[in-house]
Amino acid sequence: MRRLIFQEYVTLDGYAADPDGGLEFFETIGDDVDADNLALLDGIDTMLLGAETYRLFAAFWPTEASADEVLAPKLNALRLVVVSTTLDSAPWGSYEPGLVLRDIDQVRELKAEAGRDIILWGSITLFHSLLHAGLVDEVQLRICPVLLGAGRSAFPSGGSPVGLELIEARPWSQGGALLRYGMAS
Repeated sequence: MRRLIFQEYVTLDGYAADPDGGLEFFETIGDDVDADNLALLDGIDTMLLGAETYRLFAAFWPTEASADEVLAPKLNALRLVVVSTTLDSAPWGSYEPGLVLRDIDQVRELKAEAGRDIILWGSITLFHSLLHAGLVDEVQLRICPVLLGAGRSAFPSGGSPVGLELIEARPWSQGGALLRYGMAS
């Protein structure tokens, strides 16, 4: 079975967005992240997104605006899958349009298909649903060296605790860090 990897940029205090939904704090992490993500994408063939993150990504990645981005060629070559009850289609610029799934059971079927790992970028609401359903295999946090004090948490509140096991912890040159966790047995 393919692994589903959730990756999120978060502040040191666990926020994935500021109180207004802004992501400016991403800039504090430095350039090490691109090399790390290029290596990660070698083992990925499918990008899974929720509808909101899909809209943000589709407005940038498959466009000329991303031409200078080192990740663009690999990211645009991935199979795109969007989980949404509101979207009827998921165009991706001049690239192959994405597949729209309606529910978590279809994500379970996607994981059972042959292929490489699946990356879930952002899409916090979808992450919470997939985590609750036991479909997340790895949580990767890109820690940005900043404290916001308030914002949108990357993690669900309430519910049962989710045990994790540290796979890797690696600092980056500008004070950020990569933290990788697998699900506890």
